[in-house]
Amino acid sequence: MKSPANILETYWGFNSFRPLQEEIINSVLQGKDTVALLPTSGGKSVCFQVPALATEGICIVISPLVALMADQVRNLKSKGIKALQLSGGISFQDLQTVLDNARFGNYKFLYLSPERLQQEVVQNAIKLMPVNLIAIDEAHCISQWGNDFRPAYKNISLLREMHPLVPMIALTATATDEVLTDTIQELKLELPDIHRASFARDNLSYHVLKEEDKLYRLEQLLKNLSGKAIVYVRSRKMCVEISNQLNTLGIASTFYHGGLSPEEKAAKMQAWQQGTAPTIVATNAFGMGIDQPDVRVVAHMQLPDSLEAYFQEAGRAGRDSEIAKAVIIWSDHDKQVVQSQFVDSYPTVKDVKFAYKKLNSYFQIPYGEGAFSTHPFSFGDFCHTYELNSLLAFNSIQVLDRLGVLQLSKTFGRKSTVHFKTTSEVVLAYFKNDMRASVIGKTILRLYGGIFETAATVNLQLVATKSGQSIPTIIDVLKQMERDELIELQLQTTDAVLTFMVPREDERTINPLAKEISLQKQKKSAQVEAVLHYITNETDCRSKQLLQYFGEENTTACGMCSVCTKSKGTISAKEKKVISEKIKIQLEEGPQTSRELSEKLIFAETDIVSVLRLLLDQGSIQLDIRNRFHLK
Repeated sequence: MKSPANILETYWGFNSFRPLQEEIINSVLQGKDTVALLPTSGGKSVCFQVPALATEGICIVISPLVALMADQVRNLKSKGIKALQLSGGISFQDLQTVLDNARFGNYKFLYLSPERLQQEVVQNAIKLMPVNLIAIDEAHCISQWGNDFRPAYKNISLLREMHPLVPMIALTATATDEVLTDTIQELKLELPDIHRASFARDNLSYHVLKEEDKLYRLEQLLKNLSGKAIVYVRSRKMCVEISNQLNTLGIASTFYHGGLSPEEKAAKMQAWQQGTAPTIVATNAFGMGIDQPDVRVVAHMQLPDSLEAYFQEAGRAGRDSEIAKAVIIWSDHDKQVVQSQFVDSYPTVKDVKFAYKKLNSYFQIPYGEGAFSTHPFSFGDFCHTYELNSLLAFNSIQVLDRLGVLQLSKTFGRKSTVHFKTTSEVVLAYFKNDMRASVIGKTILRLYGGIFETAATVNLQLVATKSGQSIPTIIDVLKQMERDELIELQLQTTDAVLTFMVPREDERTINPLAKEISLQKQKKSAQVEAVLHYITNETDCRSKQLLQYFGEENTTACGMCSVCTKSKGTISAKEKKVISEKIKIQLEEGPQTSRELSEKLIFAETDIVSVLRLLLDQGSIQLDIRNRFHLK
């Protein structure tokens, strides 16, 4: 057996491990169940990949992040390591081929999602594999208190029953003490070794800015930024709007959200990574599995719903260990929005029962039946039929999904596209001869500008509301217009597929889950309260606040955040040194004024001026008659 150090050097080219990696690897090699709590970019994957390579057999890796699985499999293959991934949409024949390869092909890693593990054919194949290690990535997802709770994680303990003597390693970068305890219990880990690294990031400063003109503050933050930036918002509409506004201001930007096609997502990701559009404005659909080293700023233009989510998103800045900023820009209105969106709209037990009853009525499911039945689902039509509050209804369906009552497919939000492929004169002449087409067609033309130049994503429910026509009528008219070669049409009549996992028993289905639903509402309320406390606490170091939230008590002030620099009135020796080095690098390009330096560096202008005075006093730089600084 090769030593861990030898494997690390052979495949990764490093001659030493990062902090805690070697201890975690040795724990696994000793056959112990192990928990690894490492910060974002702390090198979690090496902690299971190295011991798996050091022993005979195959490592089963459970991960919820499809993008991350694909990246890791690709990286392993590039190193000459045999790895497989069970991706979504794979045919049964291809699935069987992958499982046979994993069993007989001397592969070292099989990556799959927790949902894929629920398939009997997958379970039967894994039982027969020579498994040497079970790795659970993003292990906090198994806990009902975890920020990304996923019901399918509850069944991961099946692997323990299949291979009771095989060690299991649980890895996460986001876990409070409560989540950690719950994770260990749910995974049935036996006296696990727990290795917890500090989540402190010495190069990352946290800032909270209360602003009425948030766009102006964002512009100042991003103008002349060297490196990349991620700007997080909560809606797809705002993604597009802020990206367009930044481009108008001369800040090259693109946007990213869950409603884009895979091709559009790939193109926008490439533009960002290659620096064509160094700023990307995104919803939380962006970031999972993304490991871009040169992100200098992560800005939140709206409040996150939890510190767990914020810490993970903020942690995408500064992965190259260079100085970076995580900034929340907020106003009083944002406090009301986050409360309304995530607490007031979080369903009660009564709300969940009501939504479940309406779903059964909508699909006409008889009492005692419906288990494992699958139905195309138009969320907009469902809400319209029963005049439901869409946010409350969606949250209720998500609760039912998390609790295993039903499953909502990932196609949620897909829409139809329409492209008028002839001239406006021909279209208007067509409308004169067909009143229904005129009403529906003119409604679409009013709602979606530019539809003659390019295909527009059309919300059929919105068209129905504005035109007064039913969705079936609209579909019939659009299909006729397509046959008459007036439009190009891609019709998506449902946003989702809904699968009922248990028979319909009305209140008897929901009552056993009532306590858990109430606890989840309390948890969400507590999470939002923690966010509000974080942004309004102007006395405690931002970094200390976050670290203490995750259970780190013996922490020191960072000296770099918005609280530390404000309370001290001066900057720390550490930050003075960093700013000094950055100023000298800039002055190597030629003499510059303090304003020019402030525009090029990410530090506060007052801090830059303070360090310039210090460098003048030290004789390291000099000032000319045009108020430009020079290196001596």
